Amino acid sequence: MSLPAFLKNSEKRTLLLLGFSALSLGVSFFAPGILPFDAAWAAILLCGIPIVKGAVVGLVTAFDIKADVLVSLALVASLVIGETFAAGEVAFIMAIGAFLEERTVSKARAGIEKLVHLTPATARVVQDGTEHVVAAEQVEVGDVLRVLAGETVAVDGVIVMGQTSIDQSVMTGEPIPVDKGEGDEVLSGTVNQFGTFDMVAQKVGEDSSLQRMIRLVESADAGKARIVGVADRWATWIVVVALAAAAVTWLVTGEAIRAVTVLVVFCPCALVLATPTAIMAGIGNATRYGILVSQGDALERLAQVRCVAFDKTGTLTFGKPAVTEVESCIDGLSDEHLLELTASAELRSEHPLGKAIVGRWRLGRRQQGRKDALPEPEDFRLLAGRGVEARIGGNMLFAGNEALLAERGLSLPPSLGPGVAAAREQGATLVYVMDEGQVLGILALSDTLRPDAARTVRELGEAGLETVLFTGDSAQAAQHVARRTGIAEVRARCLPQDKLAAIQSAQQEGRPVCMVGDGINDAPALKCAQVGIAMGGIGSDIAIEAADIVLVSDDIGELGHLLSLSRRMMRTIHLNLAASMALNFVAIALAVTGILDPVLGALVHNVGSVAVIINSSLLLNWRRRKKADEYRG
Repeated sequence: MSLPAFLKNSEKRTLLLLGFSALSLGVSFFAPGILPFDAAWAAILLCGIPIVKGAVVGLVTAFDIKADVLVSLALVASLVIGETFAAGEVAFIMAIGAFLEERTVSKARAGIEKLVHLTPATARVVQDGTEHVVAAEQVEVGDVLRVLAGETVAVDGVIVMGQTSIDQSVMTGEPIPVDKGEGDEVLSGTVNQFGTFDMVAQKVGEDSSLQRMIRLVESADAGKARIVGVADRWATWIVVVALAAAAVTWLVTGEAIRAVTVLVVFCPCALVLATPTAIMAGIGNATRYGILVSQGDALERLAQVRCVAFDKTGTLTFGKPAVTEVESCIDGLSDEHLLELTASAELRSEHPLGKAIVGRWRLGRRQQGRKDALPEPEDFRLLAGRGVEARIGGNMLFAGNEALLAERGLSLPPSLGPGVAAAREQGATLVYVMDEGQVLGILALSDTLRPDAARTVRELGEAGLETVLFTGDSAQAAQHVARRTGIAEVRARCLPQDKLAAIQSAQQEGRPVCMVGDGINDAPALKCAQVGIAMGGIGSDIAIEAADIVLVSDDIGELGHLLSLSRRMMRTIHLNLAASMALNFVAIALAVTGILDPVLGALVHNVGSVAVIINSSLLLNWRRRKKADEYRG
């Protein structure tokens, strides 16, 4: 990389200036006569001037008293009495603190832009039987729109003609497309999977569901408070006390050098370093375990959390349908053969349920060590919103939902009753398999639970945290997952605004919430929560960018370590603060009595800064101690 390109990177440019400043201080201290001027001036110019400039601008324009005001006073006072090295050293230490703080500041997010891009630019308006493509913003309430397979719905409305399946995960997080027919509602931003349908527009423009969610994300982000550094929070009092102590020392002793030394040792170097060094070490620790902390103060906020809200699909579960049960009701037709017949019928289907059935058959063959191919259907037809029909071995086979069952005029045999009821209670999706005259059996498909889900919920409960389940899925599916994981509170059929309202309500009651989710529909809740954690593998880009923390490998088993790390980090910060303030008071007493001069005072004072850095660095290799039963699995 060329030097100009290197210098364009602000972080690399700062590191270069800090390195040069450190070198100049070394020359000033160990070889003071090697140059015709004091080399410490390099550190003062590179590190000190930006601090003084920032302090003056903040003080004059907004009367904003921060830690840099006291640093500037100490720096100027040291120069006035000729203690150049002390001034350079103070400026250098504070520049390091400012750099570390800047590294922990949150970066701009692009999630809003990606949400906006989900909105289709055009829509098909049907007038007098003729289609006209118009800009989406020109659609009015009452217009009839035609939506083709694969297109995104432009506005909210109701289907008036046609049947289809809609992928509405963008709004509800449901992993399986929902069958829709005449009279059913469709939402903007959702995707038409199969077939063509006509709809009447009911909510358009800013009133549509997708536009409302965009506004929710914007408002939630704006309402999240940012934590201010301890040194800046107490800066006014530190400045007042420091000036008073220096003035009293000067009046009592009559020695200006003692007053300047008081200002130097009063500089909040260690206070400035206490928080960012611990945060940087905590972020480094989290990274080792596949956790990306994208917001600097996220761990600080996580330590205050009292409730953890989980999305269901893709977070506690894998987010993909899988065959959980195959049940034949025909004598002589085994469950394995029923699965093969259904997989053959679904072989050419693009529906997620069909793909899951084919995948289950192929997995069974691999487990048996067999490599035979799935029989190809002799004829295939997609029945939009109902299922499929195919000719297998000369016989017609149908696989689909209850609508297809009713359309064929068939009823379930008594032997399937208990199995169907149990599957429905668990929130499973049922595929009925039939020929031209009878029902052959059923396949139940549902989302599967992540193996660490129950243990993670238990650990959070043992840590004193409440847990709640949010999902856009059915109440049966939500209750089934809640029972298996041990979550007591469940909220089903949640739209983005419902999750957001629940989190806002809890936080207004004094219960800071951590939201764990993966979908676009989770973005407002992730933004609004005290801390938002997104799944990095399965999660949408918008959810990841709305979150403060990302589980890169979707390992929710690391949530226990992450919570413990945040609390450990806060204990480290508190210890850093207590130790640095204690050292400050000792150094002040020595400065008042004349034992320390400005140079010696700066060195002693900086011992606290070094101690803070060492103590924080211990977090890098820290690991939560697991219980014996966890090692046993």
